[in-house]
Amino acid sequence: MKYFTFDELTASHTARRLGIDNTPDETAVNNLYCLVSLVLDPARERFGQPIRVNSGYRCAALNRAVGGVRNSFHLSGRAADITAGSVEQNRRLFDILASLPHCELIWERGGEWIHVAV
Repeated sequence: MKYFTFDELTASHTARRLGIDNTPDETAVNNLYCLVSLVLDPARERFGQPIRVNSGYRCAALNRAVGGVRNSFHLSGRAADITAGSVEQNRRLFDILASLPHCELIWERGGEWIHVAV
């Protein structure tokens, strides 16, 4: 992982506030490695600027607390919600992500962030 860390892929203000342990299991850790190596690092390389992770891995308790869907790819470490900082930058980032491997690519809340999953 060149540009991203496990801390940022598992960090959650909600988990800290509610005392939820958001530590991924071995399968989720492996999936996070795949997400970063196949999508996030290549996207960051092509984009040429920092990309912020809003939400990465979520344990079941955290997923419920944030209102995530029951079958969310976040639960298995296969998804991240990311932003480049503005709708305009996110549009450029979205186009880059579209050319990379993914099973979900969602333009969220008018471009406030992008959901990507492998």
